[in-house]
Amino acid sequence: MVISRKIQIRLNVFFVTLALLFVVVFSMYEMGYLDELLTILAKDNYIFYWMMLVGVLAEIVAGSMGMGYGVICTTTLLFLGIPPHAVSASIHSAESFTTAAGSISHIKLKNVSKGLVKKLAIPAIFGAIIGAVSLTYLGEYYSKITKTIISFYTLYLGIQILSNAFKGKQDKKLKKKTNLTRLGLIGGFIDSFAGGGWGPLVTGTLIKNSFTPRFAVGSSTVAKFILTLTAAITFVFTLGIQHWNIILGLLIGGIVTAPFSAMLTAKLPVKSMFIVIGILVIVMSSITIYKSVF
Repeated sequence: MVISRKIQIRLNVFFVTLALLFVVVFSMYEMGYLDELLTILAKDNYIFYWMMLVGVLAEIVAGSMGMGYGVICTTTLLFLGIPPHAVSASIHSAESFTTAAGSISHIKLKNVSKGLVKKLAIPAIFGAIIGAVSLTYLGEYYSKITKTIISFYTLYLGIQILSNAFKGKQDKKLKKKTNLTRLGLIGGFIDSFAGGGWGPLVTGTLIKNSFTPRFAVGSSTVAKFILTLTAAITFVFTLGIQHWNIILGLLIGGIVTAPFSAMLTAKLPVKSMFIVIGILVIVMSSITIYKSVF
């Protein structure tokens, strides 16, 4: 079955990653660097471990809802007071690996339309570069204003997530004409600038406009990987590598959880998750806006 194949692919990625982590940790222990590593990971009030937890929760949400990784991570990091440019740079650096794993799964399961990926990814690359460069400047010099704008955006996404919980099944409609170039460009810019939003905007629009769900999700995921990698590289050139403890925590949390997200999808009450996550994003975004304004 497709689901079992998907789980097997993700489990293979999980075990390879686990083996690599074991080799790294064991090597550091043998060389006497393990205590030093643990001391480094405890910096900034143990934010590495908190980011691991955020990575786990965000991946569970993304695995069951098909979107939400960037929204959860962005909302949490802004809530913790991390500067907007560092938020997006950290998230995209970590997502470069998690979206790569997801893209490989979708490609092997033949859920990807090459034509759809091309039409979304090429404009998304330009959008991602523009968004990353804009955020680098605005986030550094106008951090308070930028944080408020992005928090209003995540507040809007929280309301959208919450409203999805109460939407009834819609009748199938004929496929609407979708300007994929414009969708990819705007999606790439917003995702790069705001730290997330590709899933709700792009994947959501494709499904809403009656694209076949498996191809909409699979193709959107591959395009997302391309724009994520583009944004991460752009941030490296404009900002350098910052907040690696955040990146590593999100990365490990996401990779550990990713193989099991397909299994969790069938077990978790999706409607309840929409409600809980929507409320959580709304509350945290509202608090961040309040702290930024007052």
